[in-house]
Amino acid sequence: MNRTAIVSLTLGFALFVALLIWQGAGSVMSTLAVAGWGLLPIAAFHLLPLVLDAAAIQVLVSKSCTLGRATLTRWVGESVNSLLPAGQIGGPIAMVRQMKQRGMAGREAAAAITVSTTLQAVAQIVFALLGLAVFGIGASHSAGDSLWLPMLLATALVSALLYAFYVAQRRGIFGWAFRMLSKMSSKRDWSSLLDRADAVDEIVQRMYGHRRQVLASFLFSLVGWIVGTAEVWLILQFIGHPVSWVDALLLESLGQAIRGAAFFVPGSLGVQEGGYLLLAPLVGLPADAALALSLAKRTRELLLGVPGLVYLHFSERGWRRQRAAQQSVSLPTATDTAPL
Repeated sequence: MNRTAIVSLTLGFALFVALLIWQGAGSVMSTLAVAGWGLLPIAAFHLLPLVLDAAAIQVLVSKSCTLGRATLTRWVGESVNSLLPAGQIGGPIAMVRQMKQRGMAGREAAAAITVSTTLQAVAQIVFALLGLAVFGIGASHSAGDSLWLPMLLATALVSALLYAFYVAQRRGIFGWAFRMLSKMSSKRDWSSLLDRADAVDEIVQRMYGHRRQVLASFLFSLVGWIVGTAEVWLILQFIGHPVSWVDALLLESLGQAIRGAAFFVPGSLGVQEGGYLLLAPLVGLPADAALALSLAKRTRELLLGVPGLVYLHFSERGWRRQRAAQQSVSLPTATDTAPL
């Protein structure tokens, strides 16, 4: 874990603890406790948007990956993003490795995860704009009049950054990155890595050229975000603070946008909680219920994420053993090299 990740995690944890103390940890935990065993079906329900996100990956590489494999890959990536101190970078890297372990070429896996992650971010922006539209129409939420402009500006900024990333992909971002590295470290031979990076860029270009698959991936991601609204609705039902579907949509869309903006903070710790506190007055939700909502989501991340990390550990260990066995078989023995 680098210094930036340590600082981000420390600040996020400090904010998390401060918000709990400020709102009264006892009150928040008692509100969460009302849900009881209801947290289990909430975790089970999350499998639905998880499969939709997996379908957004699989549709791009349908000839090389089944939906079941894509679901395992997405599960691992989400577990890493939620529970490990790697920001939002560790998940995509873990997903690429998982796809390679299941027989997909590394270049195709890297291209698929790059494109699907970009399209998921685009879908999240559309989802956030949908939430802003709901917020704008809901004139009764007068408490959030001052929030409209900052959220719109933040959405515009993230959209501009995402568009810049898309343009960089179309212009060969991987090859460009490795060429810059080769200039900074000329002592190392980068030729093989440059060839692989150029190959990834070529596959990325080809994937974006398949418009039907790109559209399908985007739609799967968007539906996944929208279906996630039901998770918020269920949690608030279980903790005794029911809201309408429209209010649940507002909380989920803008809450996820705030969490996504803090991608550099591991698990968006503290930021997610602050976001729900900021949005709670818009739907008439008490502060302790807003924090209980966030903690319920954290509990779901633990219920699904811990098994995901355990699966990742054993799959990585099994893959290393398999590679070691293959390498030992391919090494020439003394008998093979002995002169006739």
